[in-house]
Amino acid sequence: MHGAHFSLAATDTSLSAPAQDDGASNDADIDRPETAKGKRAHLPFGRLFVRLLSLVVFVALWQAASGNRLHLGLVNFQNVPAPSEVVPALRDLLQSPKIGAHVGSSLCRVFAGFVSAALAGIALGLMIGRSRWAADLLQPPLEMLRPIPGVAWIPLAILMFPSSELSMVFITFVGALFPVLLNTIHGVSGIDPRLIAAAKSLGAGRLRLLTEVIAPGAAPSIVTGLSIGMGTSWFCLVTAEMIAGQYGIGYFTWESYNLQSYADIVVGMLFIGVFGMASSVLVRKFGDLLTPWYQIGNACGHE
Repeated sequence: MHGAHFSLAATDTSLSAPAQDDGASNDADIDRPETAKGKRAHLPFGRLFVRLLSLVVFVALWQAASGNRLHLGLVNFQNVPAPSEVVPALRDLLQSPKIGAHVGSSLCRVFAGFVSAALAGIALGLMIGRSRWAADLLQPPLEMLRPIPGVAWIPLAILMFPSSELSMVFITFVGALFPVLLNTIHGVSGIDPRLIAAAKSLGAGRLRLLTEVIAPGAAPSIVTGLSIGMGTSWFCLVTAEMIAGQYGIGYFTWESYNLQSYADIVVGMLFIGVFGMASSVLVRKFGDLLTPWYQIGNACGHE
């Protein structure tokens, strides 16, 4: 046992059913990923068309409702700007010198809060998921704080921090922390105990158990938490900017409302949606790079 090397994949193999004939096994290992990749190569074209078509239909319905000033009782489109009004407003904003300050401020705030929340959430999640003492000490106060929305933290954050910039980063941090934390705990708790027992039997210490079994096993859930946390961090940031900011996409949106520039309100909302979606996609793609075994397993399982 001394000097034995193990990994999550190797341990999983030792716990699986007896292998078949070598030739058949090799064929299966080679053919299935290629088949899955082939399917994934053809699938996005059809799905991309459907998604683009859904956007076109949505914009067309929006134009028809706003252009005709529809009043449907509970829903009133008489004051909602149509896409034909939003496009010129978007062009004007893109040509404005203030666009860089608004976008740059929001991006810096959201990524500062998100990265801090990711580090804290993963660290706390690993501790709570692996240690009963950590769970007993840390989980009760965290569970009490978790239901409090980010908006409710804004007055206290303004009092706690010397600058509005730090308070907005803190609000973003709070919004992203709990999705990352809960998904990390879930990922650690969901690891097969036989994998941990097998790693210990091969002489794994705490550090190697964490880096070669616990972290890889929980990684898919952690990536899911990071993706959700990125979305909630944008939500909380925009809310904070509306109240305490002087620059940022949220501030621009709220200022447009105060000035009754309704087309600019929609432009700000579109910026929030595009940046939020793009940042979540980046997080998921980065997670795919860190968990290649999980992607291959999912592709083979959907054959």
